[in-house]
Amino acid sequence: MKTRYSILLLTLFFIVSVSYSQESGKKSKAERKLEQQKQTEELMNSKTFVFRGSNAFTEKGKTINMASGPNTVSFSPEMIISDLPFFGEAKTASAAYGGTGGYKFEGKPDEYTLEATKKGWKLKAVVKTGNDTYTMNLSIGPDGTANLNIFSINRSSMRYNGEVKKAEE
Repeated sequence: MKTRYSILLLTLFFIVSVSYSQESGKKSKAERKLEQQKQTEELMNSKTFVFRGSNAFTEKGKTINMASGPNTVSFSPEMIISDLPFFGEAKTASAAYGGTGGYKFEGKPDEYTLEATKKGWKLKAVVKTGNDTYTMNLSIGPDGTANLNIFSINRSSMRYNGEVKKAEE
């Protein structure tokens, strides 16, 4: 009888401990999500952050993994610095033969608007360089995931998926 009682008690203890550990795991996941949303909101309030691309999509629909190499755009109202690869088509000879090979540019934005939406934030920035104008539309989710569309006068447009992070000093 004592053995049955002991087995029953151990089984009950095991069930309670397993259900408690699953509950606490759910809480920590929810807490991590809230923490990520808070960090993203702080980044958006600062208006200064870095987009790090993970995938590029050409106009023709081809997906390219950008796990290695330069793949960032630093955003701030004072300066935008882009170092993204380009996999599209050049529209002018100067872009094809005299260009940098990627969306590599920097400059003070002529336009820089960041607004909150129901699903996150939207940023629009326009940077004019010597012979090109770049229009960037960035959609940022509450968890920091982001989609960047870049339009250029001299090149075909590109879309990038990635995330936003705090700018490193």
